[in-house]
Amino acid sequence: MQEFCLSIFQYFDAETLIRSGGFYLIVFVIFAETGLFFGFFLPGDYLLFLAGLFVASGLLNVSVFTLCSGMIFAGILGNFVGYWFGWRTGPMLFKRKDSWLFKRKYIVMAEEFYNKYGGVALILGRFMPIIRTFAPIFAGIVRLDFKKFVLYNIIGSFLWVLTLTLAGFYLGRQFPQIIDYIEYIVIGFVALTASPIIIAIIKQSFKKHPGNKDKKEEKEY
Repeated sequence: MQEFCLSIFQYFDAETLIRSGGFYLIVFVIFAETGLFFGFFLPGDYLLFLAGLFVASGLLNVSVFTLCSGMIFAGILGNFVGYWFGWRTGPMLFKRKDSWLFKRKYIVMAEEFYNKYGGVALILGRFMPIIRTFAPIFAGIVRLDFKKFVLYNIIGSFLWVLTLTLAGFYLGRQFPQIIDYIEYIVIGFVALTASPIIIAIIKQSFKKHPGNKDKKEEKEY
């Protein structure tokens, strides 16, 4: 619960990141969240949407083309770093002790997501917090064919960045007053994108519960 609350506060910091750091900080945050295992708590989705919104509102002094190009490149480069990290560390990550920067359960979640969707998980995972950080790392761990990884990486970064950033940009152009409701937008994004992760954690906990195993054995008997 404490981790979830900390993540919520980070999501609300997306506006602060944009206002204080501008374009270059946005690009770095996208790179860190998609490539560094300790970047899972950064506000990727909300940062993309709000960055597009801020460009439309004139609060971020950069063209939407430059913004999207920079973030797409950062997303692609980040996943390459994540893949390389997974390739080099491999099984060591599963043996690594938990810390405030790293949780083994995140690798397990990425593994389950990857096993379910295959290489396409690198595209779908872009739209899911935590998964987008650890999916490329796990792809490196399982030695996914590099050519396939490059393809999924590029497609995923383009779709993720353009979908969310242009949505924010065009909404900001059509409805300039939307900038006054940023808090509600962020809350909506948190609820929407965090729900799959919360459901996955609940399902995982339910599977591990001893009582559920007993019931399953009784039915089989």
